[in-house]
Amino acid sequence: MTITSQGEELILDKERALYLPKHQLLAISDLHLGKSAHFRQAGLQVPATIGLSDLHRLSLLIEKYNPKTLLINGDMFHHGLNTDIQIFAKWRAQYDQVRFLLVKGNHDKLTNADYESMQIEIHEPSFCLGPFCFIHDAPKNVKEELYPISGHIHPGVAIVGKAKQRLKFPCFYFGKDYAVLPAFSLFTGLYNIYPKVNERIFAVTPKNVLEV
Repeated sequence: MTITSQGEELILDKERALYLPKHQLLAISDLHLGKSAHFRQAGLQVPATIGLSDLHRLSLLIEKYNPKTLLINGDMFHHGLNTDIQIFAKWRAQYDQVRFLLVKGNHDKLTNADYESMQIEIHEPSFCLGPFCFIHDAPKNVKEELYPISGHIHPGVAIVGKAKQRLKFPCFYFGKDYAVLPAFSLFTGLYNIYPKVNERIFAVTPKNVLEV
């Protein structure tokens, strides 16, 4: 789905990603790589394929949009170094033509040397481009004249179906003061968003993105 925000065209992708055509920038939030491995280390039986599935989806997005820049808007890695992150490092090597940026989130605990070894640029607390300012937990530390785009809360919205069943989906939120991206990882919960007047919610369904 294509929308206009702050005078610029934005593409909301059903794979929980945002694309800015003017800047050739693909943005996602809350990738949480390493979360499944971290849980397995704690003795919880979590499938090892979760991280691989998310990376496969990200590969398809890179092939689809051919971005110059991939921006991860916080919580790229869930914890410290583990096997999932080693897999990511090998995966990242396929895309040396793409600039990788990370706006640090509360789960991003690796050392700067670890990020540099994977050719990931670090930005704290935000990365600003055009009328937008990407920051993990909006609206902190953002210049007033810019429109913050955040993540962190894993936004979701409930939709009532024809049979009065309630279905819950990840969503994009665009409010007066800031926007929130859906969590990219499929291994996350959802925080219900209840839109107010003049706020826009776009549900991410298995087939498409639709405004609700």
